[in-house]
Amino acid sequence: MILHCVFFTFRSDAPQDARRAVLTGLAELCADLDGALAFESGPNLDFEGKSQDYLDGFVIRFADRPAVKAYAEHPTHRRLGGQMCDLCQNGADGIIVFDLDVPDAQ
Repeated sequence: MILHCVFFTFRSDAPQDARRAVLTGLAELCADLDGALAFESGPNLDFEGKSQDYLDGFVIRFADRPAVKAYAEHPTHRRLGGQMCDLCQNGADGIIVFDLDVPDAQ
């Protein structure tokens, strides 16, 4: 399983409805995409005080690498990704992505 982790900070002037629309759009895309198992998003609670540069994030669980590739190449993902970059502090450079290869949950 691939855990696709995306961390970012929305610009302070980014409208709440635009923020919600991007995350809702990604959740809807994942709900309909083969191999996308779950989408979760929320604010960074940063309990250890080590990631204060990233206030928001989402995680997508994918069955395998081909599912991640299908997501990355999907036109809806590309459109929403562009919108997210426009809404984020420092644009695309303000977004960090980790793709972790993790064992399937038992």
